[in-house]
Amino acid sequence: MSFSKKDKAQIENKGLTIDKVNAQIETFKKGLPFVNVRSAATVKNGIIKLSDREKEHFIDYYNTKRYKISTIKFVPASGAATRMFKFLFEFLEEYNPNKETLNAFINRKKATQLSIFLTGIEKFPFYKMIEKKLITENKNFDDLDSNVKIKLFVDYMLNTDKLNYSNFPKGLFPFHKYKKHLATAFEEHLFESALYASSNSRADLHFTISDVHSHKFDKEFKRIEKIVERKTNTEFEIEYSFQKPSTDTIAVTKRNVPFRDENGNLVFRPSGHGALLENLNELNADIIFVKNIDNVVVFKFEEEVAKYKMMLAGYLLEIQSKVFKYQEELEKSKLTQSQIKNISQFIDTELNVVLDQDFLNWSLESQIEYLKNKLFRPIRVCGMVKNEGEPGGGPFWVIKNDVVSLQIVESAQIDTDNIKQVEILNNSTHFNPVDLVLGVKNYKGEKYNLKEFVDPETGFITNKTIAGKGIKALELPGLWNGAMAYWNTIFIEVPLITFNPVKTVNDLLKVQHQIQ
Repeated sequence: MSFSKKDKAQIENKGLTIDKVNAQIETFKKGLPFVNVRSAATVKNGIIKLSDREKEHFIDYYNTKRYKISTIKFVPASGAATRMFKFLFEFLEEYNPNKETLNAFINRKKATQLSIFLTGIEKFPFYKMIEKKLITENKNFDDLDSNVKIKLFVDYMLNTDKLNYSNFPKGLFPFHKYKKHLATAFEEHLFESALYASSNSRADLHFTISDVHSHKFDKEFKRIEKIVERKTNTEFEIEYSFQKPSTDTIAVTKRNVPFRDENGNLVFRPSGHGALLENLNELNADIIFVKNIDNVVVFKFEEEVAKYKMMLAGYLLEIQSKVFKYQEELEKSKLTQSQIKNISQFIDTELNVVLDQDFLNWSLESQIEYLKNKLFRPIRVCGMVKNEGEPGGGPFWVIKNDVVSLQIVESAQIDTDNIKQVEILNNSTHFNPVDLVLGVKNYKGEKYNLKEFVDPETGFITNKTIAGKGIKALELPGLWNGAMAYWNTIFIEVPLITFNPVKTVNDLLKVQHQIQ
């Protein structure tokens, strides 16, 4: 497609190229294929369930090695808290306390989330603070009708002229109430990191944030730095990065023509968390822990959570030591058929790599090149939680171009019109809590270029609206989905305590977010 000089300047200013934008438009036209799942990964079929003795072994193994290696914790944290309050915005817009009671509104709208919010309102970390503000600013507050009080409370939370919580970065929203202070998710990540992602009294963390909020994170760190460092006896090195404009994708109309705004400019959109592969690729550490910003717990549960992070890291380090040994053999030794057999058995049984069925019939040189290709890859060890509700995205065996591999698959990637694929989806036993430990170097200490291990066909095309007009948007392969499609992958079962995301404000009422 041809672009004007103005278009070309806009594209180049984002760090994109004409060829790249045209390729994105072509992707809209062709569409993206569904993932072909062969079976759900289950315990003893792609998911490892460790015994208590094995868990302790890997925790101990990590703790003997952690002071000799570099570690960093990578936390995607660019999201705003807006979606946490969707039901409260609807309440503010639709509820009139002069016309009906709260109970009548809840019953009429079947507003279950609102009912939960009101039932537990005094347990929210911000409750006392807002109540105090309302009493100070409204002299007759105590005399107001209870229905009016609630609407004032919610308005104070969300109004842009008041606390404006919905426009907070989720990482800086008050998650937990301790005896003397309110703790943000950002703060909890520091405390947690001191337990498992630190060595020699130092912990490195990298947060991907929105550039407009960088000063807010700096301010929060300065506020809590001395307290957290004193309590953990750990010095924190905090890095921030932003989603790069060059990872944005062009928006198109329903006819796959570039969408333009009222000024005739091309419209680009952020391309989902898969764009953060660029940020991850710039980190240089022996071990990288990955965890979402909203998946934290109050202090009394942090040691339990940390135990499983260390377990995953220990497993990675032990398996990596074997990988490094075989990598060196493949590069430096004249291998015998016996050695080839040992290496091939290792990658089959311990790295979940399904060998080509003709592998044993190949020449020695071809076998060595094949094994090099399979072994010289980044490794991810991923915690997987057992389903307790409806099955959905998680660990699956996937087949593509006759190659079978373990992948983390979103349910949106599966063709729900295909009965067999739906049956496999419904038979899944575990889901992905985004609990990863990554090894991104080879035996020489050389870092892999992570962009070489992406499956570009595993992105998403979604329907959105801009100014009331329908558009199509393209998301890059998800960071732990297609962006890691060609990594060596190990899934290990971890308990539900490791998964405590805050997707709505009501999640803060769960026991893992309550002090009492």
